[in-house]
Amino acid sequence: MSSRHDMDRGENDVDGDRREPLLRVIEQPSILIDREGDGGGQVYRCATRHPWLVYFSTVVAVCGSYQFGAYIGYSSPTQSGIMQDLGLSSAEYSLFSSIVNFGAMLGGITSGQIADLIGRKRAMVVFDVFCIIGWLAIFFAQGALALDIGRVAGGYGMGAFSYVVPIYIAEIAPTELRGTLTTLHQVLISTGASMAYLLGVVLPWRVLALAALFPCVLQLLGICFIPESPRWLAKRGELKEFEVALQRVRGKDTDVSFEAAEILSFIEELQQLPKASVLDLFRRRYQRSVIIGVGLMVFQQLGGISGFTSYASSIFVSAGFSSSIGTTTYACIQVAVVIFGANFIDRAGRKPLLLVSASGMILGSLLAALSFYFKAHAVATKASPVLALFGILVYVGSFPAGMGAVPWILMAEVLPINIKGTAGSLATAVNWFCSWLVAYTFIFLSDWSSYGIFLLYAAANALTIIFVILLVPETKGRSLEEIQASVST
Repeated sequence: MSSRHDMDRGENDVDGDRREPLLRVIEQPSILIDREGDGGGQVYRCATRHPWLVYFSTVVAVCGSYQFGAYIGYSSPTQSGIMQDLGLSSAEYSLFSSIVNFGAMLGGITSGQIADLIGRKRAMVVFDVFCIIGWLAIFFAQGALALDIGRVAGGYGMGAFSYVVPIYIAEIAPTELRGTLTTLHQVLISTGASMAYLLGVVLPWRVLALAALFPCVLQLLGICFIPESPRWLAKRGELKEFEVALQRVRGKDTDVSFEAAEILSFIEELQQLPKASVLDLFRRRYQRSVIIGVGLMVFQQLGGISGFTSYASSIFVSAGFSSSIGTTTYACIQVAVVIFGANFIDRAGRKPLLLVSASGMILGSLLAALSFYFKAHAVATKASPVLALFGILVYVGSFPAGMGAVPWILMAEVLPINIKGTAGSLATAVNWFCSWLVAYTFIFLSDWSSYGIFLLYAAANALTIIFVILLVPETKGRSLEEIQASVST
């Protein structure tokens, strides 16, 4: 918007005669979207062009996702170097590796409230500070205590970013790009983890920690130039700022009157409800959205991804395969697959990608189980390392294609904005608790049965398929307000 007198005051009454939004209405090329797919659904107009600011804001936000991945991947390639330099025992390093999830749980618990209180942009600044403190503590560490403090601080920022990044992107993105742009959260998680694996092969562990500060600095600089979430501003009652932010992310010549009216109408309806508490999440109105949001987070982690990522190097070595070759291949495939999936999220839909991804994770887990079964019983010993390699690569290739990104996208889509802070914090905290549980128990379960642990992961992924088929809706091509209204009824 350029000035107040350029805006139409008479045709866009959002809520009766109470106020008139200052929205510019300009004729422009547009497309028609059929909600039902049969020509009889609700049709509305949206711009066919997407302003650069949406893409730039997404790139800035996903710098936090890179931190997420970097902290996850850091412990795998640095294990031998840290243990030798600081004289850590296996138990101390196991704590160092898994305690990041404890910090992430704390970040998940508080991230929703912080983002609701001070806004998505300021929240990202706070979480960046925690990540910076974490990397510096690891860089200067002379013993286990400083390492653990660094991992907890960084884990806090990582867990908080895992909530606020997909929420921010979903709230600024146009409907037809929301899935693709939100999937970039998972793309940068995979990129961060893969870079940690690749750079960890050639860089000392202290230098690797220092190099991870670069995305933090980039994000802090970029935040100065991106808008706040229009939906958060509308919820706060900052209506003029809401209109300015929405116009910025849609482009100055875009007609945003319909979208603004839909957002304000939905938020006005939600504002009439009492402020949500944890107990309110169990009300009938919100049960399905909370079950979907939290349930997907549980199944995402119980499928075993934290065990695979935290101990990828040792899994390859245990199977008799080269650690460096295995982790390098792992890193390259992970990024390639998640980029491929990002191109199809708004075409294929969320639900098909979840089902295909979980099926691939079952296959990968079964191949890994078969490999370790052969090794334990001295059967087909030459085939065992190859099966382990293919099993792990199938698994890590399948995870980012659907189960990595889609649960975060659906959490941002199905949770109504009035409970998003509370319910989103709960879902994120549950995710990180399950992540810690899987990472912490991996060594103990692999000692119990080197192949049985992968059979457990396969069973968990089979349950995921049942959950998705029975409960998860398809949200492709629908506005946030429409999705949340349908799930809450």
